[in-house]
Amino acid sequence: MTSFRSLLVASLLATSAFAQTPPDVPDRLDLQTALTYALENNYSIRQAKERIREQEGLIIEVKAQVLPNAFVDSSASRSDWELYRDRGSSATSNEDWSIALTVRQLLYSGGGVKAALDAQQLVREAALLDLQATINNALLEVRTRFYNVLLARDQIRVQEQNVGLLREQLQTARNRFEAGSVSNFDVLQAEVQLANAQPPLIRARNNFRISVEELRQVIGYDNSESENLRKVPEFIGSLDFTPTSFDLQQALDAARTSRPELQQLEKIADARDAGVRNAKSGYYPDLAVVGGYEFRKDGRSSHFRDSLDGWTVGLQSSWAVFDGRATAGRVRQARSQLEQAKLSVAEQRLGIEVEVRRAISSLQEAGELADAAQRVVAQADEALRLANARYSAGTATQLDVLTAQVALTQARDNQLQANYSYNVAVATMRRAIGQTDPFVTR
Repeated sequence: MTSFRSLLVASLLATSAFAQTPPDVPDRLDLQTALTYALENNYSIRQAKERIREQEGLIIEVKAQVLPNAFVDSSASRSDWELYRDRGSSATSNEDWSIALTVRQLLYSGGGVKAALDAQQLVREAALLDLQATINNALLEVRTRFYNVLLARDQIRVQEQNVGLLREQLQTARNRFEAGSVSNFDVLQAEVQLANAQPPLIRARNNFRISVEELRQVIGYDNSESENLRKVPEFIGSLDFTPTSFDLQQALDAARTSRPELQQLEKIADARDAGVRNAKSGYYPDLAVVGGYEFRKDGRSSHFRDSLDGWTVGLQSSWAVFDGRATAGRVRQARSQLEQAKLSVAEQRLGIEVEVRRAISSLQEAGELADAAQRVVAQADEALRLANARYSAGTATQLDVLTAQVALTQARDNQLQANYSYNVAVATMRRAIGQTDPFVTR
């Protein structure tokens, strides 16, 4: 966790070259490169970083209350002589000016400033945890979109293999028809089957194009130069099935400890507690030391060298003995906000527990489907081989061969879908228990 927190801070300080000038579309793109690019360019992540900078600005603003405040007051005026004709007036000039430098240092505020500063520090830590949660969610989406691309790419291959085999079946039927061993019906049947295989191939290619665009969106790639407009990289990777398992109790414990969303709400609850202390400070007086130096025009002379100057120092205090119960109202609001924050923590804790259980269940289902699909493909491949052998020997019909071919294509597609679902389920499980993406921590 510490290393990942350091990564977040470093990410805030770093300036990404990608964010300034998007690179050209690469010739090859793997998952790690996509994740690394998204870490710097995904718009949700960049917005979360800006929220941290916003909180840092608020902290500076609150700190200003405990630091010395220096300000200069100045004024200059010129009046009608008629205003100086009152009895006993000794004024020799109708001009007046003054310049005063004042420094004020707050000494005591009933603990309000410290409480406000504590609250802002806690809110900044909550914003940092929000960034961590945003990164986890964004990188999960990048993984899912990348797997979508791999799935669509492999589905194209399956459909192309299907079309290729059906073309071979059509050619075999034509050859046997010309030899007189089958009727024209077998040729027509093979032609219809080949025509029916075209729409799935067309849809698979369209799904691939859409998947690429969705991946581009989630990683934050925005480069519409003409040379990049139609270029599509070669995507490196495969949807393999590698069984893994998670213990329920360990997963729940890890989620309660590591989920940044829960930690974020706990920080907010602590900030609300500081807000109660800040509201209570209204019951107490504040005290500040004030000093300054002033240049002021001498009313008897209009020359700057005759100016009056000197310093002042003193104490200022203010105490709202009775404010119409405004402070009591603020305290009540702060206490309610604290209670709401505690309820949010409890609600989030329960939601995370349900999310972990759901993720484990989905992973178990995806694993069983992937294992079953793996066996079915082997069986369907063997069934097609036997059907072709029997058809060549004249003991099976062409319909048997075409049926076996359709079954093999369906089995291959089901295996791809199952492997895709399993890989997504594993990534979802890792995010549910608060694990960072493996490629991020490398």
